[in-house]
Amino acid sequence: MLPRQGVTQDLARFVVETKWQDLPEQARHEAKRALLNFFAVAIAGCRTEPVELALRTLGEFSGGRQASIVGRSERIDPLTAAFLNAAGANVFDYCDTHLPTVIHPTAPVAPALLALSEMRKVSGPEFLLAFVLGVEIECRVGNAISPGHYPKGWHITSTCGVFGSATGAAKLLGLDAQRTVWALGSAATQSAGLCECLGWPAKSVSVGNAARNGLFSALLAEKGFSGPAEPLAGAQGFLAVMGEPPDWAALLDGLGKSWQVANNSLKPYPSGFVIHPLLDLALDWRRAHPGLEVERVDVRGNPLLLQRANRAEIATGREAQVSLQHCVAAALILGKAGLDQLTDASVADPRIKALRTKFACKADPAISTIAAEMDIWTTDGRKHALSTKAARGSVANPLKDTEIEAKLRDEAARWEPGHDVGKLIDAVWSLEKSDDVSTLVALTRP
Repeated sequence: MLPRQGVTQDLARFVVETKWQDLPEQARHEAKRALLNFFAVAIAGCRTEPVELALRTLGEFSGGRQASIVGRSERIDPLTAAFLNAAGANVFDYCDTHLPTVIHPTAPVAPALLALSEMRKVSGPEFLLAFVLGVEIECRVGNAISPGHYPKGWHITSTCGVFGSATGAAKLLGLDAQRTVWALGSAATQSAGLCECLGWPAKSVSVGNAARNGLFSALLAEKGFSGPAEPLAGAQGFLAVMGEPPDWAALLDGLGKSWQVANNSLKPYPSGFVIHPLLDLALDWRRAHPGLEVERVDVRGNPLLLQRANRAEIATGREAQVSLQHCVAAALILGKAGLDQLTDASVADPRIKALRTKFACKADPAISTIAAEMDIWTTDGRKHALSTKAARGSVANPLKDTEIEAKLRDEAARWEPGHDVGKLIDAVWSLEKSDDVSTLVALTRP
């Protein structure tokens, strides 16, 4: 790919020049919805084994206590807090999804900004603006390298998320355009993450690093730590190294007019979003046919569904998050699709295990990532033909605000019975009125 000058500079100037009043109400509201969802999934993940092990490991090297960990009483240095909160938010694959790219946009960005807001005084409008801009840049970089990047095996949340956290942190720090370019340069050279790690704790390393390294990059740039003039579009920059001609229009067109946060989807189920349309079908069918026994299941979906979730042979709850066979089998047998259906015990359930072997899966490029078709054959010889065009939680079929609140309340109560997050919910909805957001994470603790 030939180098293209001025791309990173254009993005940096956009970040620096954009003001709170430039954000339309829809973008502000979607940002608050994403943050509520973030707190729900971060609370759900804050005591999982990957977070516990990472805290135990990183805590040995951390002397700082400036920043909070979602849902926990411990305090730690801001870089480690960003890592742990990002890893915890993404560990269950329960976080939001930017459908055009399949990036989970909030997990890398919000933790970096929350950590920084405990170091420097940050108002609610400043926080929301930095968050929206971080999501904008990470998703536009993702748009430029999609659809080829993710199917090759790059974990796009991690590889592009580092640009989002660097951008948001740079905005909160008040960096000028030159230093913002430097921050993006340090972020670019730390971009990493492999889909081979999906279903394993190792996935959390690159997601945590996306938040930590983006924040680190912005802090370095603030001190004058310089980088190349064109880290994104240079001859050996990020886009060139990815090996495909980038979609320049998707990267640059409409800056400040259309907002990527408006393309964000929030998950009702803790599994890969490509599985969600199948779960809608399975759960609705089971409610309508409580007494029927399933003989076999035929599935048709977008090629990405099979690339990422065609995993009948699994052994752990972590793997179950990205197994369409397990998620659908559990939904058909138990009538549920929550975290309790993604445990090692659920994977070992003989009824679910037997049904996982009775799936036939077919890819169809004509079916979108939020749609699916499924034929359920029952032991009485009948075929039940099912289909959906838009999964619950997608932009075309979004969760209501009250459903996001309920998700947060449910996960808080699941973590600690009686845990009341009403004050946190009120604080997020009224963020634009806050002159100091440093206490937000504290409201997640019982």
